[in-house]
Amino acid sequence: MNASGGIRSFAFTPADGVPPSVAPFAHATAAGETLYVTGQMPTDTGGSVVSEDIAVQTDQVLSNLLRVTELCGGGLADVVSVRAYLTDWSEYEAFNTAYAAWFPDRLPSRTCVGVTGLAVGARVEIDWVCWRSGGWGSP
Repeated sequence: MNASGGIRSFAFTPADGVPPSVAPFAHATAAGETLYVTGQMPTDTGGSVVSEDIAVQTDQVLSNLLRVTELCGGGLADVVSVRAYLTDWSEYEAFNTAYAAWFPDRLPSRTCVGVTGLAVGARVEIDWVCWRSGGWGSP
């Protein structure tokens, strides 16, 4: 647990069910009761982009985010804020449909930004912030 309020970084591997990193960063950083989960790409544990379809990519990105969050001891109920980046604004409605299915009970706050490009040719990247009383650590 990270109940002391200190800062702790988490890094995972494909053996943990998390796609390989595309750059040097921690998958998540806990600061007290807040967990910042690094933006995830629509890649599988082999590092391959799963599809060109925005809905499939959105589901994969959210699945990757959830896996990192679970490895830190949390879940969807802990998500308080989301930032999403889309390369094609015409896919906004399809993205929203896929995204909303992940949060049937309570939507976190969210920012969605159009960008000119993302790593690995992704159409979507998402990061999120979680909060949990008692801090973060391995489940």
